[in-house]
Amino acid sequence: MEPEVTHEVFRGRIFTVFRERWPGFDHEHDVLRHPGAAAVLPITPGGDVLLVRQFRPAIRQTLAEIPAGLLDVDGEDALACASRELFEETGHRHETIEFLGGVFTSAGFTDEYLHLFVARVTDTPQADPEPGLELLRRPFDELVTSARSGRIRDVKTALALLLADARGGVRPVG
Repeated sequence: MEPEVTHEVFRGRIFTVFRERWPGFDHEHDVLRHPGAAAVLPITPGGDVLLVRQFRPAIRQTLAEIPAGLLDVDGEDALACASRELFEETGHRHETIEFLGGVFTSAGFTDEYLHLFVARVTDTPQADPEPGLELLRRPFDELVTSARSGRIRDVKTALALLLADARGGVRPVG
């Protein structure tokens, strides 16, 4: 199905907003078009999860979350994006990486699709994290308990933890 009328109302660095009128609706919809993103749950050989703590201007708060980034590099797929963001944000490289699933983040107003991955990473970083990010290391089981109890406020982090746990959790390597 396609809208009857659509026009651009805002173009930003990351997204564009369109006002659309759809058949069968008596009002217009503002729709945010987004390039999509990829996020990765990094797990160390000892079974810890690497999180990055960063300030998020939209909510005016600092969050601890899994590394993630936009699909904004020409020719780069979601897996390559997740790998790049993992290294840029944590300094760690993955030894293995696999797709966990994907979600539309808020289908009521945006087409943003988030690809989720889980990765086994090197125990020691090969570079420093991006400036402005603080690297945290927490046990997988502790974070899953936090996600189940609603204490993790970042949806991509909570969902990645729950999906990884549903696949059998994480066992230390070695």
